Amino acid sequence: MALIKSISGIRGTIGGKPGDTLSPLDVVRFTAAFGTWLTQQSDNRKVVIGRDGRISGELVQRLVVSTLNALGLDVVDLGLSTTPTVEMAVVFEKAAGGIILTASHNPKEWNALKLLNNQGEFISGEVGAKVLELAAQEDFVFAGVDQLGSYTTNDQLLQQHIDAVINYPLVDVAAIKKAKFNIVIDAINSTGAIAVPQLLKALGVKDFTVLNEEVNGKFAHNPEPLPENLLQLCNEVKKQNASMGIAVDPDVDRLCFVCEDGSLFGEEYTLVAVADYILSQRKGNTVSNMSSTRALKDVTLKHGGEYTPSAVGEVNVVNKMKAVNAVIGGEGNGGIIVPDLHYGRDALIGIALFLTHLAKQKKSVRQLRNTYPDYFMSKNKIELTPGFDLKNIFDHIQKKYKKHPINTEDGLKIEFETDWVHLRTSNTEPIIRIYAESNFETTASNIAQKLMQDIREAM
Repeated sequence: MALIKSISGIRGTIGGKPGDTLSPLDVVRFTAAFGTWLTQQSDNRKVVIGRDGRISGELVQRLVVSTLNALGLDVVDLGLSTTPTVEMAVVFEKAAGGIILTASHNPKEWNALKLLNNQGEFISGEVGAKVLELAAQEDFVFAGVDQLGSYTTNDQLLQQHIDAVINYPLVDVAAIKKAKFNIVIDAINSTGAIAVPQLLKALGVKDFTVLNEEVNGKFAHNPEPLPENLLQLCNEVKKQNASMGIAVDPDVDRLCFVCEDGSLFGEEYTLVAVADYILSQRKGNTVSNMSSTRALKDVTLKHGGEYTPSAVGEVNVVNKMKAVNAVIGGEGNGGIIVPDLHYGRDALIGIALFLTHLAKQKKSVRQLRNTYPDYFMSKNKIELTPGFDLKNIFDHIQKKYKKHPINTEDGLKIEFETDWVHLRTSNTEPIIRIYAESNFETTASNIAQKLMQDIREAM
């Protein structure tokens, strides 16, 4: 069992001893720390919360609400919701901040508190460190009985989010409706079963089927939308002769598609396709983290824009997007960030823009995928031994490949003409991740294996 404290929040498994898991005591402690930080920033006492469909969601929600109320904060509870909806609701409600109760793609025994500032964006590293400090010191003062906060619910904010999506200037509802798509959705027993059908109806899609639609948190398969977890969706798309399949993760901020023949569009290419459409309509720059496919750079250059890589992590992507004034960005895990809607990964705007692109292209999903370059990625990791010298390892690698372009913003990324490899340490495990990409699957694998050998030599 585990408890992981990070700058953006806290996540862990349910059940076990306090301090080792996401116990009720830990939920209260970290909620109180974040609530205390909010009270130090302004007189605004409103906080928005929402949760995904996890088994432990209601339990954690009650603890969070009571703790925030005890600090004198007024809670607006969205109930079952999505991460992007809570992010947008903070702005809609003019709240001081927000908390999303979700462990994203983690299995059912996990849950987490994800923390938002008054812009509906994940808190910065500096703020996260302050919250962790407050939690460690238990430096909070609860309100007297006459100053306790209020509790209200609002089940209209998902619709407000969907209204913002369908009214987004580059979403063409008429074109989507005319295309008469037949869609199969894998909602993985969480809030995608509520949000995605509601969105499709608003977009004029009448013919769709929802797999794993009961919102009970008993995930029918590993909830991360990876190829090995989407066999049911792929088979159902073929069986129904559907136009496509759509898969989201439990909190609906990651998105991937299945082609009409049951093959995978590729989660790395979700952002590529949406960026291709946006850049065809408005000129501008793009950003993705440096472990994402090179195909986004290719598409960006094709449209006359500039591509900039960022360090891994949504906060880092958002900061880089702001710095280069990007019109679209995200991560290769199927995370789409459309900045003039909001600075957060959002599967709902991703679906609307992808369907618009597909409808206007008058292509099948497979035909659309064939218009993009084929890159193959090899993802590996090496466990680090106790007492390892990470600086020595990276210095050794950097010296060995000094003739090649190297980016040191987040570990080491080495460019080899059209190929690349990215080495970085995990924030949560004693490992080095090694991601390599090439036009050829064997080349990507060989590059990764070579760098793993180099790392072992350095160790």
